[in-house]
Amino acid sequence: MRLFELLLFLSNIGLFALTVLLKKGRRRIPVFVASGIATLLLVIHWTVEGYRVQLLLPYGITIIFLAISGYNFLKKTDPKKIPRFILASAYTAIAIMLVVTACLMYAFPVFKLPQPTGEFKVGTQAFHFVDTNREEIFDETRDGKRELMVQVWYPAQASTGKYAPFIPDTQILRYMAANYGLPGFTLQHLKYVSSHAYPGAEISSAQTSYPLILANPGFGSSRFLHTSQAENLASHGYIVAVIDHTYNTFATKFPDGRITTIQTNDLFSPDHDYRTESGNRDKLGKVLTDDVAYILDQFELIQSGQMPSQLKGRIDLGHVGVFGHSIGGATAYDASYDPRIAVGIDLDGGLYRLRDRDGLRKPFLFMNSESEFKRLKMVMDNHVYTEAELKRMGNTREWMDQVTEDKKVELERMRQSVDSGGQFLYIGNSEHLNFTDVQFISPIFKMLGITGKIAPERANSVINAYMLDFFDRYLKNQGGILMKGPDSRYPEVKFGTSLL
Repeated sequence: MRLFELLLFLSNIGLFALTVLLKKGRRRIPVFVASGIATLLLVIHWTVEGYRVQLLLPYGITIIFLAISGYNFLKKTDPKKIPRFILASAYTAIAIMLVVTACLMYAFPVFKLPQPTGEFKVGTQAFHFVDTNREEIFDETRDGKRELMVQVWYPAQASTGKYAPFIPDTQILRYMAANYGLPGFTLQHLKYVSSHAYPGAEISSAQTSYPLILANPGFGSSRFLHTSQAENLASHGYIVAVIDHTYNTFATKFPDGRITTIQTNDLFSPDHDYRTESGNRDKLGKVLTDDVAYILDQFELIQSGQMPSQLKGRIDLGHVGVFGHSIGGATAYDASYDPRIAVGIDLDGGLYRLRDRDGLRKPFLFMNSESEFKRLKMVMDNHVYTEAELKRMGNTREWMDQVTEDKKVELERMRQSVDSGGQFLYIGNSEHLNFTDVQFISPIFKMLGITGKIAPERANSVINAYMLDFFDRYLKNQGGILMKGPDSRYPEVKFGTSLL
């Protein structure tokens, strides 16, 4: 919650209290003075912090109080007696508006992203790439090539100036709100949330080059929803490129102003049988995996100078990692068959294209939510679902039998990666979206079970610590302490490796 919006809200409570508690003959001057203070706070708030829809009611209350109290002050008389019923109704309405405002401010805060923990300042810039060798298959209205936006975070020279906003492309916020079933205006205040990265800052000269990490958001997500993870890795000496997989994001804005929205949800329908759904997931997965390979090609061109960028010659292509969330985690795994990628992390994502090739023999970290771990544990234990469980899940026994069959193959793939130096763990009291910055947007998500009981700041801290430790171990040949087993600093982290 920002300072002046809080002061404005408190001034509204003060105005209300003065009006209710002071006797009629004594309230004229105090209410006028308090209205003036509230109006001053309103002007400062609008000028310094910017207005937002969640505070419309206090804006109205402040202006109305100023108008009425100013009129009464200039007349130098108290207002005529108002019928008790009307007065009580007005007081009740104001009280309700203040309560509603408090709820809205709590539900939709202008939050602060966690501070990166590394020694480097962080810079960021966006890249627009067009793959002329691939047709876009998810937009039937255009005969175009596959286009991608990529946000890069990197170690920067000490810089001054303003941080980049958390969501630079504010036009996509209404699509983001719609993605969570909210009215389009609901999340417009996120334009006031700041990142910790300087736009276009010069890359740090502290090292000759930095390992590259490619990252993949989940279904209906966005590259911006992994800002805190990317910033933290960049602050520790990594170049992190988060790919907006076009038509699999809730919205992507291109430099020419075009905005694409999610189209891949058409692949999935409750009317499909399991094999159709699985086949469609594999179809989508191949596109996402090919995106990663293509983006890695572009960074090779940047490194060699064939594509202009200040990152030229600064990318350590001998040490490349990948991570992703949800289907983006599956993308990270599938992309890791590319010999140029050394290591990867899957954040709570089930794998795809399981039967297309042999298991991946590379170190891979599988970091799951507690809910997903419990589902995998049921597969390990050969759990037989009761009719009540099937009804609660809305699935048939045939469907769940096929899910179990695929999950057993998935567990075998995980075991092979663990045997090659990876790990399998989960975070207690976490849910699927605790692995993204969605967890910071609203505490209501925790109440609805969209995020887990773990505090967002704590979840972020734990995830960042284990991601950094794993990448440090394999891309920098340092660290790796957290990968050895349970650590008293992180009691939420449970290792399931022995179960594999």
